[in-house]
Amino acid sequence: MKASVPIVRGIESLFGTRDENIRLLESGLKVSTQLINDSLEIEGEPANVARAENILEDYVALVREGHVFNNGDLNGYLRVCTEDPEVSLRALVSSGRQRTFGKKVLAPKTVNQRRYIEAIEKHDMVFGVGPAGTGKTYLAVAMAISALLAKRVNRIILARPAVEAGERLGFLPGTLQDKIDPYLRPLYDALYDMLDPEKVDRYLEKNVIEIAPIAFMRGRTLNDSFVILDEAQNTTSEQMKMFVTRLGFNSKAVITGDITQIDLPTARRSGLIEAVDVLKNVEGLTFVYFDEGDVVRHHLVQRIIRAYDEHKVRVAEGQMSLLEKASTNGKGNGMEKAAQEKRPDLAEDAANNG
Repeated sequence: MKASVPIVRGIESLFGTRDENIRLLESGLKVSTQLINDSLEIEGEPANVARAENILEDYVALVREGHVFNNGDLNGYLRVCTEDPEVSLRALVSSGRQRTFGKKVLAPKTVNQRRYIEAIEKHDMVFGVGPAGTGKTYLAVAMAISALLAKRVNRIILARPAVEAGERLGFLPGTLQDKIDPYLRPLYDALYDMLDPEKVDRYLEKNVIEIAPIAFMRGRTLNDSFVILDEAQNTTSEQMKMFVTRLGFNSKAVITGDITQIDLPTARRSGLIEAVDVLKNVEGLTFVYFDEGDVVRHHLVQRIIRAYDEHKVRVAEGQMSLLEKASTNGKGNGMEKAAQEKRPDLAEDAANNG
């Protein structure tokens, strides 16, 4: 089946850098496209062509109404639309306009990001688990800022375990705040990206926004707060239990982490992995899982994550193969030994003949 959609304006942003947007549409819906004069011709299965036609018609209408698609935004929108048939491009863009986070206006760029934002809105405790670059921390901070500016909470508390990524930095000079700041820098980056620097500094000075290692959470009850625990894969079991029991009245907690990047000593089990097992059936909280398809950084990051996952599978398969061989050899030696024990005369003859 073929269809044609007239496109007078916005051709450049529709195709994107090196045609990445239109290629995403083609691969996601299994259609082929061709630009003929001022129209884009679509060819493929009827249902897929109809879906692509609807998306493109929404795009044309939004451009006509004056909407400007910033660099990278359309790629994220198209990824969501091609993966989730229930979502229209217009609805996705409209929901993005309604989500103002300080000086940022953001929209979910993947299906799981949309589920993540909706889960934070609906639940008091949300676990965001997945690889780097999927927006887990950034979106959590954005939702916290939105809640603070709307006066739904009185303060934001951002916590992180002070664990080095495979290094030992040794003694750090300065005050206690100077010592812990390097571990918490990603949280500062997100704040300064969404709020004016003067406002961030004022909130930090007045403790409206508090950034601290998780060790400082012991013994506290956090009321009227939006609490975020970042890098939760590096918490111990005791730290995780302590953190999830800090939640007070009119508060929300978001716990984010990547279980493939655990920097704890090998003898310690990650508190995040344990929490997934222990809390999965607890009513009132939810888990949102991300994968490499949700990565919104450079496209190479998706490929790198996929390569590491495939390598991990190959290593596991190799170890299983070695174990099976060892098991088979062990059984063979056992059978030979048993045979010799039952017929020692034959074993003796075999030895003499050898």
